[in-house]
Amino acid sequence: MDDEIQLINDGDGLAVIGDPAAVDRFLSSEGLESKDLGLRRLGPKLGKAAGLADGASQLAANSGRWVKLTEESAQAIKKYGLMKNSKTGLSMGVVQAKGQSGGIKAIVQFTSGPASKLANPALLAGAAGIMAQAAMQQTMNEITDYLAAIDEKVDDILRAQKDAVLADMLGVDFVIEEALTVRGEVGRVSEVTWSKVQGASGTIGRTQTYALRQLEALAEKLEGKTAVGDLAKATKEAEVRVREWLAVLARCFQLQDALTVLELDRVLDAAPEELEQHRLGLKIARRNRTETIARGTGRLMVRLDAAAGTANAKVLLNPASARAVVKSSNEAATGLAEFQGLLGIDAGREALEARRWLEAAEDVKDRVMEAGTDGVDLVKRLGTDGVDAAKRLRTETAEKAKSVSGKVASRLAERSTRWRRDVD
Repeated sequence: MDDEIQLINDGDGLAVIGDPAAVDRFLSSEGLESKDLGLRRLGPKLGKAAGLADGASQLAANSGRWVKLTEESAQAIKKYGLMKNSKTGLSMGVVQAKGQSGGIKAIVQFTSGPASKLANPALLAGAAGIMAQAAMQQTMNEITDYLAAIDEKVDDILRAQKDAVLADMLGVDFVIEEALTVRGEVGRVSEVTWSKVQGASGTIGRTQTYALRQLEALAEKLEGKTAVGDLAKATKEAEVRVREWLAVLARCFQLQDALTVLELDRVLDAAPEELEQHRLGLKIARRNRTETIARGTGRLMVRLDAAAGTANAKVLLNPASARAVVKSSNEAATGLAEFQGLLGIDAGREALEARRWLEAAEDVKDRVMEAGTDGVDLVKRLGTDGVDAAKRLRTETAEKAKSVSGKVASRLAERSTRWRRDVD
């Protein structure tokens, strides 16, 4: 017997809806990991509406699984050619899981079978709303893992601050966590529960803005500095402070997503006919929020890369400080890139490597020799600082050479000797 499976793609995740056995066969055939979508919640919420009782009960009886969209999962479903609805932004289609080993057959249309029930706008809006909640709950879990991985406790950071905006954040954290607990127990967000959290968005927004301003202040300290020593000090501060403020930003994003999950439940319970427009509005607001964070963190990323570039250009005269600048810049920028990836922001950055002093020196020597200048003129061009740097390098190179055995040590010593002969 052929089993129809409804596929819905909202850009963040894929809902797979149908007979439990058929859904399992489809997910297994595509190698997709999933979690329960919680369709059973739609039965009591939409079943009372005129003309929806049958469809809501049947939808709730089906298995609904949610798959996070990644490059791999997106490729897995691309072959089914889902059709996009311009009004909802959802891509949809129907496939058949034929028997135990009959494979998957694409239909990509609604039929007269069970899956056609989902074509009802109200039922579709309910399913899309639950999909949005699943995506945000996934991000919330990932942020929890992120905060644990970077070993930053946001509550400790907030308590260490005297600013009233950050202090208010602790109260918001408490009431939202309490509301989520009540929701988990009763399965809905009542008017009483919603009244406790509906003003939390303003506090979260103020805290997010404050954290972004702290990152902007770090970026401004890097701007315009050309001395490697000053850059070393500024990038070291950034290395220490960036992760702290990213932790605050991550918690802000997590709490706002939690608030949105509660808001969707409240709308579904109080005004289900408004759910679709509300979902679309919240999706736009979330995208705008992400873009704001992307711009703020992106500016600091640019400044950090510029600082590393300046340090690399001056590595010949100040190798130790230049390496410190690049190291601190990379540490801070890596934290930024990790955070951006968490929110789905494509950073597209590769770590800058500290330029080796010998490589920089050889570049200068080659340019000078091409211009017909001998080794004496090279020393004059480098000046006193350059000579001192060369002496420091000789000592460092000699010490490293002693710790390296075999051919590697021989090559390093030969290269160092050749450089000393050219300079002297």
